[in-house]
Amino acid sequence: MCGIVGAIARRNVADILLEGLKRLEYRGYDSAGMSLIDGPDGEIVTIKTVGKVARLAAAASDEGASGRLGIAHTRWATHGKITRANAHPHESGGRLSLVHNGIIENHEELRRQLRSKGYEFTTDTDTEVIAHLIHQELSGDEGASLLDAVSRALGKLRGAYGLCVIDRRQPDRIVAARNGMSLVVGAGIGENFVASDTPALGQVTDRFLYLEDGDLAELTSDSIRIVNQGREIEREIATLSGKVSDMDKGSYQHFMQKEIFEQPRAIRDTLSGRVSGERALEEAFGVDAGEIFDQVRQVQIVACGTSFHAGLVAKYWLESIARMPCQIDIASDYRYRDIIVQPGTLFVAVSQSGETADTLAALRYANGLEHTATLAICNVATSSLVRESDFCVLTMAGQEIGVASTKAFTTQLTLLLVLAIVLGRRNGLSSEDEARLVRDMNRLPALVEKTLGLDRQIRKLSRQFSDKHHSLYLGRGIQYPVAKEGALKLKEISYIHAEAYPAGELKHGPLALVDSDMPVIVVAPNNDLLDKLRSNLSEVSARGGKLYVFADESIGLENDRNHKVIKLPGCPEVLDPILFTIPLQLLAYHVAVIKGTDIDHPRNLAKSVTVE
Repeated sequence: MCGIVGAIARRNVADILLEGLKRLEYRGYDSAGMSLIDGPDGEIVTIKTVGKVARLAAAASDEGASGRLGIAHTRWATHGKITRANAHPHESGGRLSLVHNGIIENHEELRRQLRSKGYEFTTDTDTEVIAHLIHQELSGDEGASLLDAVSRALGKLRGAYGLCVIDRRQPDRIVAARNGMSLVVGAGIGENFVASDTPALGQVTDRFLYLEDGDLAELTSDSIRIVNQGREIEREIATLSGKVSDMDKGSYQHFMQKEIFEQPRAIRDTLSGRVSGERALEEAFGVDAGEIFDQVRQVQIVACGTSFHAGLVAKYWLESIARMPCQIDIASDYRYRDIIVQPGTLFVAVSQSGETADTLAALRYANGLEHTATLAICNVATSSLVRESDFCVLTMAGQEIGVASTKAFTTQLTLLLVLAIVLGRRNGLSSEDEARLVRDMNRLPALVEKTLGLDRQIRKLSRQFSDKHHSLYLGRGIQYPVAKEGALKLKEISYIHAEAYPAGELKHGPLALVDSDMPVIVVAPNNDLLDKLRSNLSEVSARGGKLYVFADESIGLENDRNHKVIKLPGCPEVLDPILFTIPLQLLAYHVAVIKGTDIDHPRNLAKSVTVE
């Protein structure tokens, strides 16, 4: 996912830009570039390279690049191949230079209009369209400010963007704009900065303004001006002292606890640039994703552990939303059975690390089959899984230190739901239904935040598990994989034996285990299977079982002698699997704290299983 850095100062900003790009390398990229202007009569000097930031730094050093105004970018290709020409920044008329994160949906229409007016295109990117639009606005009004020209040009765009623009005729300012993509302004003394994320600017400031959708920011060395819908507004400056990094627990007791509470941010970042307005953006999956998706007739998912549970949930979404057949296999078994691959199969490998040996082996096997295209859903941009797949999409969870996966799981689910929507629009999903699903997804970070507010209540509940040796998790339909994930978390970090079962299968064996000493944890959203689930609860109660029910607040289930009910905020049904995962993570965590286990590094387990 692309990275942006911009700076205006009374000193050379080239090294600031390069350092900022290095700090954003974790986001993944395939090329890098920067533009600089030095002084009021300076020309724009643009340097671009394919590959790592180190190559850009070497090229900048060779050219002796310097400037007091500059923008820089790391690109993850979505439109156009990985070439130096397609790398950002993009220029127009020798006057403007621009960097952009996001996807412009109507770029082809705008490209035709601009060509008819004499503009020549030298790249295959959607971003070049924005540069020419702004240039057109400035050329039509020589007295126009860069801010006004950008504002008018953005009114013609449809899509998601975070962008920065510089103009050699107005070399005392940077203009930045945000819609659907993260963008922050860093405040200094006699210098100001802009970036796609705060880590990029940690070496120069600890004071940040967080831009919101619709904001345009004009930065000079001495001022920051923000406009939204034509009105100047104030954004609060936040001072980040000792900002917590992925490798620092901060005020949290364990990395796992920190990572559970990072999920609203991780999901928000994962959605950024993947949905826009009321559409899912298939271009976020890669340059050729649209052509590949057009050929897909069925999906094959492979994964291990927690990622396998994400795949099990995705099977329900792909069949109900995309109306496509979906198979899900444990990666360690996939290549050891006789596989029948139909034409138009999309092979999806899901992994947090991208180095899991069994998942990699399954991917390599699939790469040798006919009729398949391979897609990686992964959290590590530089992983083998990403490099060896036909195309990929990154979760934006940030580094996950705890062995028991939390934020990687929920961000995997987030992207798998986006995938189901993208495929669904090719198979009868209406624009109205897509818009509803995207609106629901945009509510997800706030719903997760609200659910995390149950932490104290769940911590108190966890004391009832301190002397237990076994537990049973129940879920129906799409919630069965959620129950499996909850059981996995408990056994991983508390060492309590936990087993998950489809609630409808109780009478086929598990009911024999139920007694007053066997906690039964139930996932109970408000869906079409609720009445059947109520019957399953009655079966457990009748045999003296103790029920711990995580229930949608709207179903009216209350505490009684055999029921302990934790009420979750009501949410759209499609989001239930993600939201109901959160309290199960918290329960496992607090039980493990009571048990005194090594939560972040449970015995016998490794973060990345790199052997078969």
